[in-house]
Amino acid sequence: MGRRQSDPEATLCSTPVLLLVGLFSCALVYAFLSMVLKPNAPSSFSEMESLAMVKQSKVESDGGCCRGIENLELWGAAVKWGSEFKFNSSEECCQACKGMCSGTDGPCLCDSWVFCGNREACGSKFGECWLKKQKDTLSPERQETGETVSWTSGIIFGRGEGIVGLETPYGTLHIKLLPNCAPHSVAYILELLPLRHCAGCQFYRAESRGESWDSEGNHIKDASFGPPFALVQGTLEAQGATFKELPTEFCPTLKRGSVAWIGSGPEFFISLANHEEWKKEYTIFASVLPEDMHIAETIAQLPTTADVWNNINVSVLEKPVPLTLRRIKTSNGED
Repeated sequence: MGRRQSDPEATLCSTPVLLLVGLFSCALVYAFLSMVLKPNAPSSFSEMESLAMVKQSKVESDGGCCRGIENLELWGAAVKWGSEFKFNSSEECCQACKGMCSGTDGPCLCDSWVFCGNREACGSKFGECWLKKQKDTLSPERQETGETVSWTSGIIFGRGEGIVGLETPYGTLHIKLLPNCAPHSVAYILELLPLRHCAGCQFYRAESRGESWDSEGNHIKDASFGPPFALVQGTLEAQGATFKELPTEFCPTLKRGSVAWIGSGPEFFISLANHEEWKKEYTIFASVLPEDMHIAETIAQLPTTADVWNNINVSVLEKPVPLTLRRIKTSNGED
């Protein structure tokens, strides 16, 4: 599926000649992997580590991420006043909020944070870290947004929170969103949630694990790496919704259940296997709850037709599978 780049070590050369050889090799490998995905699709991806194997009752690893969106000020009831609570970076502010959302019982005491990190624009407010509580973290309240806004904001999902559904005729795939690692991506998903119908959203490509990966997503020794490539691929570009290319965010190794963008979106895929061979090239913005992976496996077994994308054999669904995004949990744990 995604493109594959050379390991960092391969680009470290002791002479100019080796450097040129390394760059040329990287270009060839990158071109090959880009052909595995949909023709003309953007080529950049990122990933998030093993967030695929998270259950609703457990908080998955987020790779230590703590990111927010610049030029955004979120509103909400303050639980820590920034005028008396200051840090040197947005990450420290985010970690402070996350630290109030690590309990095993009840909702998070803090589920959003706002930090002023532009020394010139913030003036006396520089370093202020406001920790807040949203009425609904799936619909956070915005105060201001735009280039003139000096604040950086982020949201935090606790246990059982931040789960949305990809509803299909074969069942609902519950996915856990990862705002700490992919805040821009999650913001786009939250924009789609109010739509009653995600017209145009669908799965159009499906490839099973074949004989290359076992049921837990582990690669079988000496087996090929595809085709088939162990994935279901689709688009989340909804008619009537404005889509802007998303930036590359956190990119860990793809695991079984990882939900990632193809390039800058809105095309995406769900990985049915652990794809270490694709390195770290895809922005992973969510993970499928393990108990729902059988739905993705069912879609991967639907009738397909063979096609060739940039000299790569792929399997395209005879009938695309429509999907709709819907709310599963609010910040209060209600449907």
